[in-house]
Amino acid sequence: MKVFINKRIPETGIEMLNEAGLELIFPEKETLSYEEWIHYCKNTDTILNVGGDFKYDKNFFDACPNVKAIALYSVGFDHVDIKEATQRNIPIGNTPDVLSRATSDVAFLLMQSVARRASYNFQKVKDDNWGAFDPLHSLGQELYGKTLGIFGLGRIGYEMAEKSKKAFGMNIIYHNRHQNEEAEKELGAAYVSFEELIRSSDVLSVHANFTPEQKELFNYSIFEQMKPDSIFINTARGGFHSQKDLYQALVDKKIWGAGLDVTNPEPMSADDPILGLSSVCILPHIGSATLEARNGMARLAAGNIIAFSKNEKMPNCANPDVYSHQSS
Repeated sequence: MKVFINKRIPETGIEMLNEAGLELIFPEKETLSYEEWIHYCKNTDTILNVGGDFKYDKNFFDACPNVKAIALYSVGFDHVDIKEATQRNIPIGNTPDVLSRATSDVAFLLMQSVARRASYNFQKVKDDNWGAFDPLHSLGQELYGKTLGIFGLGRIGYEMAEKSKKAFGMNIIYHNRHQNEEAEKELGAAYVSFEELIRSSDVLSVHANFTPEQKELFNYSIFEQMKPDSIFINTARGGFHSQKDLYQALVDKKIWGAGLDVTNPEPMSADDPILGLSSVCILPHIGSATLEARNGMARLAAGNIIAFSKNEKMPNCANPDVYSHQSS
């Protein structure tokens, strides 16, 4: 079975695939055009996909009828038309759990960095601009006992909530499609409406799976309903927020600060005015960028491909309905 791997992954995953006797196909260059990507995909049975450069939609599946399975090197699958894949009996693997701690670490880091204006003050040091001591300049805020609102309290959101509870004694509220009984029992988390989440959060952290219906859900009208000293954190997908509206809300003092590991667009422009604000910290989508997480993702992605090659169910499948669909 041929496996097209569009970008390098840690060697642990490659070794697993080689040991399974699969034929691995790598692109001849690091960055592919859409046409070049389609050319490779047309001539393969399965794909181990790294990144979200291109969409797996109806046009793709029509152009690449030989593709029988896709293993994503990510937990998110918003760049895949899951309904279309399921209708075509194509399982889509992903890599949940293994990056939950690493990604929540970044959300936790961003929350503290924004609260203490770390990026702004670090830049002052780099610019040799310490200045004279001013008791009122560049003040941050403390997080002790404040309310953390989680939008999407799944695995990553739970890790973020647990860290915040233990470190700062923060009160946890959340909004989900379904209630999280474990979080309510272990963390004292309270399920609230979306409106209450917006109004009551001192820090609002986004951890949900992105869907097209949620495009720019967090826009100016939402930001102006938040507390004026609140902090917005997004480590999920940039599509959740309007970056122009976020900038304007910060300038208009509708909210106090923002920490982003994902941007809209991504990558963002280096001259985006939001980068000039003192209570903003932005990272280049490094949520899973640890040796432990990336190696774990490689093992899970390879495991999904290997299971498919053996006519077994993928252990981590984003569209498990594909199996009941196949048997019907």
